[in-house]
Amino acid sequence: MVVRTSSSPSTPAEALEAVRRAAPLTQCITNAVVTNFTANALLALGAAPAMCDIPGEAGMFAGIAGGVLVNLGTPTAKQRDAAREAVVAGTPWVLDPVAVGALPVRTALAHELLAARPAIIRGNASEILALAGTGAGGRGVDATDSPSDARDAAVALAGRTGATVAVSGEIDLIVDADRETRIVGGSALLTQVTGGGCALGAAMAAFAAVTAPFEAAVAASTVWAAASERAARSSRGPGSFAVAFLDELAALSPDDLEARTGGGR
Repeated sequence: MVVRTSSSPSTPAEALEAVRRAAPLTQCITNAVVTNFTANALLALGAAPAMCDIPGEAGMFAGIAGGVLVNLGTPTAKQRDAAREAVVAGTPWVLDPVAVGALPVRTALAHELLAARPAIIRGNASEILALAGTGAGGRGVDATDSPSDARDAAVALAGRTGATVAVSGEIDLIVDADRETRIVGGSALLTQVTGGGCALGAAMAAFAAVTAPFEAAVAASTVWAAASERAARSSRGPGSFAVAFLDELAALSPDDLEARTGGGR
């Protein structure tokens, strides 16, 4: 497990440097559709992915991981049990409530898991509205609301759970009990690649291994925006973009993020 200190990274550039240095073991209990892309994205980022989702092992593994992702995209009975084990291990974990609202099994599980206090909740606007109890969910995995529509729900959810809440969309919204920020940019081609958003949740888990939850969510969203913009410039469509995005994740440097955010170390 990666140990965070009082001098944990505070900027996206510092957080990326810390991930590359530590290569945090990142456990993913995630949906079957996106496992390969998620693992490759974590490797490109500099983290070490582990798709350990077997009951009897998941909790044990979470105890040695630096960060954990629980993604509810395909919540089989075994995955549900694995998630219940992993979230009580004491490791920072991310809840991605995929398609919560309209579908009863995952909606009930998401509310159950909230009691284990996720470090970060990441979803689209419709998922965050549904999880907060003020919406019915989107169209399957697609949002029918904007991050600005979900702002009050995200603030309420952060206050109730103690989590950082990251609402993904054209402009990402990230809030906790005391702070709020928006990440502008990114390519729309991310929405045409299966796993673009799910892998972002995994990246937040990797960053949560080396820094505080709010900074982890900001860093991951900033990295996703920067890498996707760079990938779009050399892509002809979703297929070439998916490959280019992994390449740009690997090529992205802390200096690139400093230039983007105007920050310094």
